[in-house]
Amino acid sequence: MSGERQQPSDRPDGRRTAPPGWWLVFRRELVELWLGGRALTLLSLFSILLGISGFLIATNAELELIPPKEVASLMLQPSISFGLFIGLIIGADSISGERERATLEALLLTPTSRRQIMIGKFLAAVSPWPAALAISFPFVAVLSQWNEVLGQALLWGTLLGTVLALAFTGVGMLVSFWCTSNRTSLFVSLILYFVFFLPTQFPGEAQKGFVGQLIKRVNPMESTKHFFDKILVNNRTVEEMWTWLLAPLLFAVLVLGLLFLYAGPGLRFEAGRARGIRLNWRRVAGALGAVGLLVALAASLIAARPVVASPDAELPLKIEVDTDFKEVKTGDEFEFDTSVTYEGAEESPPLVMAMNIIDLKGAVVDPEDWSPQRTQVVEPLAPGESAEHTWTIEAILEGDYMVYIVAVPKPDGRTATSQPITTSGIHLTVKQFINYNPGGVLPVAVGIPASLTLGTVLLYGIRRRRMEEGSSL
Repeated sequence: MSGERQQPSDRPDGRRTAPPGWWLVFRRELVELWLGGRALTLLSLFSILLGISGFLIATNAELELIPPKEVASLMLQPSISFGLFIGLIIGADSISGERERATLEALLLTPTSRRQIMIGKFLAAVSPWPAALAISFPFVAVLSQWNEVLGQALLWGTLLGTVLALAFTGVGMLVSFWCTSNRTSLFVSLILYFVFFLPTQFPGEAQKGFVGQLIKRVNPMESTKHFFDKILVNNRTVEEMWTWLLAPLLFAVLVLGLLFLYAGPGLRFEAGRARGIRLNWRRVAGALGAVGLLVALAASLIAARPVVASPDAELPLKIEVDTDFKEVKTGDEFEFDTSVTYEGAEESPPLVMAMNIIDLKGAVVDPEDWSPQRTQVVEPLAPGESAEHTWTIEAILEGDYMVYIVAVPKPDGRTATSQPITTSGIHLTVKQFINYNPGGVLPVAVGIPASLTLGTVLLYGIRRRRMEEGSSL
């Protein structure tokens, strides 16, 4: 009839077109995951872990005494690590769990291919990640004190976190595809997760040397952590650090390629022992080639070191500092001045002045966390000319330290080197200052987990009441 409006999904002959198969599977999995309460349960546990981590960072690390950009990086790392775990667990149960419960065969009634079934399941398994990301945003914002670094932290956290979430959800589904037992699938997935996660907890000195640096570049979680630290905390540029993005990107491409191009077409529905796996050697060769490319690229970036010549004689420079001793409390900021005088007969080369801090007990200290401007450049000095510089120190941790400045003359050429010149040290004593108000983190650390836990309990209560009403009819 001319008065009837045709729906966008109607065919010209009046029959409604069926939605794509992956959408049917995605909608079915989404309902079971969210209305079944499993996603809310995992997100509640996620929020509790974030609340504990946020409170520990705020109290033990003294939120107001650490630069906000460092706090933002500290909070992003557990947010992403815990969020990846949710996708991994759901992915590990997505195939072997249904196969073991004999519910996967029902998908045979879905008019679609095995690959589209895999796509639908994958999209549903990834669906909790945006919610986990949204939960983590208030923690990062409060702990970073709404600093200007917040926008950059949320941007890179969203981009790299999403790449890793896709990859680790795919890892869980690949393990689930190859395992006949759901218990085995979950166990193997947990082992793989900790293989990637544990190196991120090692101290920096444990990852030195060629092998340590290689693992650091190849491990997608570790390379992402290193990228966050350098971009957010140490003010490095993306142009300097882009090579650290290769590991998560190539890892995601490799995992998703295996999942959809290899595992998808070979999806089994029936329970029991797995049938023999027929290898597509082209795909296997491509996967091995991608892994080999990643390892070779990381090795070349680490191994490439220029050969330098012996240093020239020390320049006639005189460097002085205006103080020898300073006693402050954690959170205090103080300044000191240096003076560089050139006593040569000809113009000096350009100089780079760098500030360094040493813990007198031998602990590792990162000077970039203590000063907003660790290096300053000195233009060539005429004979007898002097240059003055002011340096700022932000006292972060309690202890005894030695602060000194190093002047590095610019070498004459690419293969040349020079002799650094140091000042006398400043003996810095930092005493503890305890902060009992950690930036108002408690409402976020307690309120979000409590709200999600309450929502999960109410959902289970409503489902139980409906089941009881249905059984009484």
